[in-house]
Amino acid sequence: MARLKAHKYGPNLWPRDWSSNALRVLRSANVILSEDTRHSGKLLQHYDIKTPLLSYHKFNESRREQTVLKRLREGDIVALISDAGTPGISDPGMELAKLCVDENIPVIPIPGPSALVAALSASGLATNEFTFVGFLPKHAGSRRERLTVSANEAATQVFFVPPHKLHQFLEETSSLFGDTRRCVIAREMTKIHEEFWRGTLGKAKEAFSNHHPKGEITLLIEGKESCVVENPSEFQLENKLGDLISKGHSLSMAVKLVAEGTSMRRKTIYSLALRKFGKQLEAEDDSN
Repeated sequence: MARLKAHKYGPNLWPRDWSSNALRVLRSANVILSEDTRHSGKLLQHYDIKTPLLSYHKFNESRREQTVLKRLREGDIVALISDAGTPGISDPGMELAKLCVDENIPVIPIPGPSALVAALSASGLATNEFTFVGFLPKHAGSRRERLTVSANEAATQVFFVPPHKLHQFLEETSSLFGDTRRCVIAREMTKIHEEFWRGTLGKAKEAFSNHHPKGEITLLIEGKESCVVENPSEFQLENKLGDLISKGHSLSMAVKLVAEGTSMRRKTIYSLALRKFGKQLEAEDDSN
């Protein structure tokens, strides 16, 4: 993809992306909640918008909520914007929206730039069904458990990845999803240095082993091809369960993953798992 020239507003702002409706709301609001008032201030200055800014980010949002709710109850119009993307989608705003809904305070979305939708729409992967995972847990065990679920879903999987952890993430996903699974690495969506990399997880792991991109990364991985076995034999089920348990999955997770690949009831598979592996797992727990 051709690189776009940087302009004076810096890498985080595309003034032309703002709709006339968004500008109308920003002008009519009594206050604008902003993730970074320095970035937002440049945008407001460009459009000559005089509405006061109030910082609202992950480090102070819980302290700001009651103040914001009080203003809303008194009839103020409060606008919320984030540095890059849609508020509430892996950005501050989700908890505030929940509180407003609980108090019957109207929450009105104003469509705008979103890395999730932009990356998905141009990815070339299936868009009729997808799972937005966002940022994964920092703990390795929790992360592996969530990735294992994603690896077995038929829908396209969408992740937000910190740039400094991209190669580690590609190693983990290629191990669980398989090297041949197609993926798209979308960088700096809706911003000046927007670009796409397309290939397989195996190729991506190689390509980014010594290349460390900057900016915000959206990783999309194609879903697993459907391979449902209608009536697997007990021997087949036992082998599959044993393989998953040997890789460190809990009994319940192994049952869940096996059940997703067959039309058999999960309860039936769970009974088999307890019969075949229950004592083995109990013995391992006792030894630990």
